[in-house]
Amino acid sequence: MDVLPYCYVRCCKALSKNPNITKIIHRSFYKNFVNNDDTFLSRLKNIYKSKLLPLEKKYLFHEFHLPVLTDQDFDAKPMVLFVGQYSTGKTSMIRYLIEKDYPGIRIGPEPTTDKFMVIMGGDNEQSIPGNALVADPSKHFCDLSRFGNKFLKKLGCGIVNTPLLKSITFVDTPGILSGEKQRDQREYSFNDTLNWFAERADMIILTFDANKLDISDELKAAIDVLKDHDNKLRIILNKADTIDARELLRVHGALMWALGKTINCPEVPRVYIGSFWDQPFKNDVNRIMFNEEENDLFQDMKCLPHNSVISKLNNIGKRANTAIVHAYIISELKSRLPLLLRIINKTHHQNELINNLESVFCDIQNKYKNLSVGDFPDVENMKAMLKEKDFSSFNSLDQKLIDSASNLMDGFSMEMTMNDVEVQSNIIPSKNDISTPFTATTEGIDEGKFDQRWIVDYYREPFDKIFNNLIKNDGKVVRSAAKEEFLQSKLPDSVLSKIWKLADQDGDGLLDSDEFALAMYLIKIKLEGSELPNTLPKHLLPPSKTNDSLNIIPKDLEP
Repeated sequence: MDVLPYCYVRCCKALSKNPNITKIIHRSFYKNFVNNDDTFLSRLKNIYKSKLLPLEKKYLFHEFHLPVLTDQDFDAKPMVLFVGQYSTGKTSMIRYLIEKDYPGIRIGPEPTTDKFMVIMGGDNEQSIPGNALVADPSKHFCDLSRFGNKFLKKLGCGIVNTPLLKSITFVDTPGILSGEKQRDQREYSFNDTLNWFAERADMIILTFDANKLDISDELKAAIDVLKDHDNKLRIILNKADTIDARELLRVHGALMWALGKTINCPEVPRVYIGSFWDQPFKNDVNRIMFNEEENDLFQDMKCLPHNSVISKLNNIGKRANTAIVHAYIISELKSRLPLLLRIINKTHHQNELINNLESVFCDIQNKYKNLSVGDFPDVENMKAMLKEKDFSSFNSLDQKLIDSASNLMDGFSMEMTMNDVEVQSNIIPSKNDISTPFTATTEGIDEGKFDQRWIVDYYREPFDKIFNNLIKNDGKVVRSAAKEEFLQSKLPDSVLSKIWKLADQDGDGLLDSDEFALAMYLIKIKLEGSELPNTLPKHLLPPSKTNDSLNIIPKDLEP
């Protein structure tokens, strides 16, 4: 009952002399309260506030790791973070996606974006400076104020009225240069701020220019930050249309080799190849591949609003594991500081514990076998933060809080009450969009979808020669002859049976010339790797079978 408002508790106390009335108020109020706020996110907020937040506060989790989660953090739209060296096309890609300029946009071959730019949706287009952005409690950027005014001068926000930004937020980062000059000119910690955004992003897009693959020291340091979030990372080899096919193959291999050394993980994230902007291809020999790669990436982005709810649940679980380990560490350090030493020679004893922090971690792991080594913090970072703390102010272990955080999802139904968010964009087509020759797949079973001529006619000359040589009955190929021909494809009987059912439009157990040509065409596209449909699409119906006065198409074969 800890979620009920204070006024409700006061009301119950006032009427405690009459238990029946109290029960009635209790049931009515609680029912209305739950029904009015019974969404998945609201339940997740309550779980965090009631089970995890008390543990975090008691063991100073927010001073060592992450800030307190606010309602705005839960309600925030999914965020896409763009990172890369200057002139790799980050800003151009954002402009391509939102289909218009945003306030403060600058695009050029030289370093142009020198700010962290947040691009959000809104009715009134405007530019918001960094200090005003972090002061707005309705947005989830308030915690950025801890990086100081020097960083806030390099932070901005552009509000844009465009359909895509109603469901997604973009963040454009400063272009990364090489050499010491770039680092010396920054008046704030680039990697710390980058990590802040990376922790909260739902997707991180790391861009490379196909014409320059050098990985500078600062870019390598940035990748070291991002590789901790490798599940969110998407890598783009941009401007691939500016080089020919052979050179592109070598560039892609070089990029994979460089990333393998830099990211240092068994499996490098997928690399999307293309030219992600709205200008003509300079070399369109790989047009089909570019379009497919772009569509794969944008469809992945389109799923973010739905998947962000799952991501928030996952992040709460990861946060709970980190907070539990942190509580064990803090309480262990407290227990190793005897009462007398908290008064006499306290600093010396604390420094000894800090210097032997590795052994403290090992002792905790041996004592609590359920803890994962991967949930322990970096030893050196922990040592640096502990030097500024007073161990005597730490709290002893509270097993009830540990158990509460360990059983975070007890009683939590995974039947999520989520609504699909419609991502509106001309660049990212939806299933309900009007199909055009440029948005629809035109290969495999969809080949010929927009042709006036029956697509099978383009391939039927060899099919007709085979048909003419087979045994026929009243002008149609008999089953045994057709079967013998089909088996030469070496496809399984189950697949050939499906092809027969799709081709035998009149269901008479025989195949005329059109039906035989259709069957051979279906065998062809199956051997090329395409999947067969459960029902025959309208554009594949033989022209001779579309006249209802002569042939009736079974309903189960209609598209």
